[in-house]
Amino acid sequence: TGAQQSATVANPVSGASTDLLPHFQLEPEDVYIVKNKAVSLACRATPATQIYFKCNGEWVHQGDHVTQHSTDRATGLPVMEVRIEVTRQQVEKIFGLEEYWCQCVAWSSSGTTKSQKAFVRIAYLRKNFEQEPMAREVSIEQGIVLPCRPPEGIPPAEVEWLRNEELVDPALDANVYVTPEHSLVLRQARLADTANYTCVAKNIVARRRSASAAITVYVNGGWSTWTQWSGCSTSCGRGWQKRSRTCTNPTPLNGGAFCEGQNVQKTACTTLCPVDGAWSEWSKWSVCGAECTHWRSRECSEPAPRNGGQECHGPELDTRNCTSELCNHDASGMEDVALYVGLVAVAVCLVLLLLVGVLVYCRKKGGLDSDVADSSILTAGFQPVSIKPSKADNPGLLTIQPDLSTATMTYQGSLCPRQDGPAKLQLPNGHLLSPLGAGRHTLHHSSPAAEGADFVARLSTQSYFRSLPRGNTNMAYGTFNFLGGRLMIPNTGISLLIPPDAIPRGKIYEVYLTLHKQEEVRLPLAGCQTLLSPIVSCGPPGVLLTRPAILAMGHCVEASAENWSIRLKKQSCEGTWEDVLQLGAEPCTELYYCQLEAQACYIFTEQLGRFALVGESLSMAASKRLKLVLFAPAACPSLEYNIRVYCLSDTQDVLKEVIQLEKQLGGQLIGAPRVLHFKDSYHNLRLSIHDMPSSLWKSKLLASYQEIPFYHIWSGLQPFLHCTFTLERLSPSTCELACKIWVWQVEGDGQSFTINFNIAKDTRFSDWLIPDSEVGAPALVGPSAFKIPFLIRQKIISSLDPPGTRGADWRTLAQKLNLDSHLSYFASKPSPTSMILNLWEARHFPNGNLSQLAAAVAEVGKQDGALFTVSEAEC
Repeated sequence: TGAQQSATVANPVSGASTDLLPHFQLEPEDVYIVKNKAVSLACRATPATQIYFKCNGEWVHQGDHVTQHSTDRATGLPVMEVRIEVTRQQVEKIFGLEEYWCQCVAWSSSGTTKSQKAFVRIAYLRKNFEQEPMAREVSIEQGIVLPCRPPEGIPPAEVEWLRNEELVDPALDANVYVTPEHSLVLRQARLADTANYTCVAKNIVARRRSASAAITVYVNGGWSTWTQWSGCSTSCGRGWQKRSRTCTNPTPLNGGAFCEGQNVQKTACTTLCPVDGAWSEWSKWSVCGAECTHWRSRECSEPAPRNGGQECHGPELDTRNCTSELCNHDASGMEDVALYVGLVAVAVCLVLLLLVGVLVYCRKKGGLDSDVADSSILTAGFQPVSIKPSKADNPGLLTIQPDLSTATMTYQGSLCPRQDGPAKLQLPNGHLLSPLGAGRHTLHHSSPAAEGADFVARLSTQSYFRSLPRGNTNMAYGTFNFLGGRLMIPNTGISLLIPPDAIPRGKIYEVYLTLHKQEEVRLPLAGCQTLLSPIVSCGPPGVLLTRPAILAMGHCVEASAENWSIRLKKQSCEGTWEDVLQLGAEPCTELYYCQLEAQACYIFTEQLGRFALVGESLSMAASKRLKLVLFAPAACPSLEYNIRVYCLSDTQDVLKEVIQLEKQLGGQLIGAPRVLHFKDSYHNLRLSIHDMPSSLWKSKLLASYQEIPFYHIWSGLQPFLHCTFTLERLSPSTCELACKIWVWQVEGDGQSFTINFNIAKDTRFSDWLIPDSEVGAPALVGPSAFKIPFLIRQKIISSLDPPGTRGADWRTLAQKLNLDSHLSYFASKPSPTSMILNLWEARHFPNGNLSQLAAAVAEVGKQDGALFTVSEAEC
């Protein structure tokens, strides 16, 4: 057949109408066979009388050609098109010898023309990459090269890169490019480049993916600049001062190294002690002069005043009448002297009588206006007002009478201390305020014993308060007026600060503060939401507040903007919970604001009600703080011994509840509490006990560990959970227990307790428990609720609220107190300085360091020398 085919081709059919050589309009092209699918080759020529394919030097059988004839409309020349099919089997016959190729040969009356060769290849793509990208950890701004050598294939594979399953397009990101060898290059690593990278190879046959390479871009921590040195810790003698810096320039991220070195430096300092002046001895009397007087003198020099000490008080010169041969004596002179002495005595008596009458009139008038306070405090310093029982028999007290049925507040002391000097008093910048002098400034506050029962009875008549607990351990209440005050639930970290003038003048509110148990209040949570704080009510709701009150409570969140979305929820009067504030976002209303700190939050609110802090995790790295606490029986009469491990939200109120429960059970603390960071990884919490001496103890636990489900902990609606390890002594005389208890989250953080104590008499951890006696006063009314004296507060507000010429205003004070992140909220209020001082009061009561606040205010005062000038008229 090959010979016949060759003969046929050698003698083509004649009849061409032109002498032109054939010209190919379509030539066969390279093709790939995918799997078992045959491919088609085609060619078209004009003028052509015959066209045949030749593959690998052999003519293709005439019967395998599919021919079409037509005429070119433009030239009228004949056109011939021929197609053949090539199968996988035909190509595989010569596989390994040479490549399979085909070409067309066209005839006309003038001769023959050959087309280009078209190669037919079998397409494939191997499964395994020759080189895959590897996971790396790199420092920020460091270059990254991720190599990728795709699998062998025909045709060669095209390569593309995925970042977290999204296509990386170098045209859209100038920091990224792909090399001709298919490596992905990041010129400078950024935090946003932390991701999983995958190399993808594809051709017409298949698409292959490499193993993903996790790239972590970390940031090593850097120190901020040192703060200014603090003031000397003592006002007299040797003390110390310190400065600090933070590892925030930049903050370490993604496992970056923490800053090396100290974050606090201390140095010794010496403050010169003030020395008050004292008089020397009087000199001898002088000789009697011609005017019948002689004199003597003394000096303020033993010692002389220095370092700001007080000058000597009293006359420097003393004169007396005398007689001698040097002075002239006549009767008329002596009579004039007697007359003048008598007139002076009468005048003095009249003045004294007038003063006594004015004083009696003032005392009978019925007290002072309620916003008048002792102005001697202005020069007396940040000295807290003392609280003493009122004395009904003291007629010298000046009384403020907002409500005689609830409280009696009295002040004692001169209204304006006498100033022997110029009309204005310049407060020094160094020590803005010195300690209180000898004058007394006393606040007396008494409350009837029956007030509590009456108050709860009044609340029970209102529908909104039906869910309030009837006990007094989780509730505080008091009666307040414009002077403000504070409510505190002891040992919970929960308090409510009512600033001065928050309650309108002339109004008196009965205010309460309540801590709820989660089972008493239904708080719906959805998705990944979790309760981060106690549920707290303050009220009554709907009362008018002219300035925000500050509600303080603890939380258990390890806050970060990347891992958490935290919201403040408030329950409406209808019982539904609403989001009133999203932390970190621009507040939609000025009624609420929140200062979130490491373990507590401070909520500014102009509307009282029921509040809770709720978080929604944004990644599996989001974590909550759990406190792990171990209790066991204080007495063990039997062979069995139970160790209870509590896993509770790390807030003071939950710890208080557990301690109260254990006191009822007769338990004792057997180890220092530990903190565990519990992540939103859906993994459970496991607890196990190990290393017990088998000759003395045995465990009744059948499994190797106990487990608390993830959702029981993560929701936060069960504030504390516990597991019990039941042990058995092999002998009643065994009292020494030594073992280890492990608590860990699967694939997460863990803590271990090493227990080694005597179960009969060991009480070394009892100091961790809060004594019942350390409960403090749940309600403080008026100045006793504040560390900053009222007039000092007013002076600071009036001085710092107006914009300062050199920036010496409330903004500078906020920066000194590290509150400059809240400037926009402070600026939205009529008095930004009062907001700053209120937040300071809420954060630092009752153990705040007034000296540090005074130093911060004094630093602001240094920028404007006349900032704290007080005139005599202001008293």
